[in-house]
Amino acid sequence: MDAFLVVLTTLAGFTRTNQRPQEPTPQKRRPARHPALETLPGHLIRRLQQVAVSLFLGEATKAGCDLTPVQYAALVTVDKHQGIDQATLAGAIAYDRATIVGVIDRLEKKGLVRRVLSPSDRRLRQLVIEGKGKDLLQRIQPAVLDAQVKILEPLDLGEQAAFRSLLIKLVAANNELSRAPMRPARRALVQRKLNKRV
Repeated sequence: MDAFLVVLTTLAGFTRTNQRPQEPTPQKRRPARHPALETLPGHLIRRLQQVAVSLFLGEATKAGCDLTPVQYAALVTVDKHQGIDQATLAGAIAYDRATIVGVIDRLEKKGLVRRVLSPSDRRLRQLVIEGKGKDLLQRIQPAVLDAQVKILEPLDLGEQAAFRSLLIKLVAANNELSRAPMRPARRALVQRKLNKRV
């Protein structure tokens, strides 16, 4: 009978000493296989960003223009929205608010933009493009377009259109997941004017 009881309690997960069910022994898990980096969308997007920056800088240098892609985006946006403030500029080009100050510092040091105090809000620094900045945008434009062509060159025209469309869709759908989501400058400027009236 004792042997029978030992078999029953063992099968039920009990022992005479502790009368608790025994924890099932964890099965040995095989280490998960990591997917190949070259198949991960995030890795591929990071690599394509590296290629895009390299092509941009190469074309800009050939054109005799000392400008990075972020500086270019900032300069184009200041030109389009004269008097834009730093925070709105950061949102318009999806750039971190703290880091945009350094970008503007470099543009100002090159004599491309100027900071001015806002006449309606002394806490705000508005940005104005200088003549030298406008001239640089004219000179660099062909280089920027050449870089875009080179990025997409391996694709046929249909693939280029599909790729561009999918990029726009992905960026728009994931905008709020970014550490620096894009905020259209026009909407921010209109909202600021409305807030001042209230």
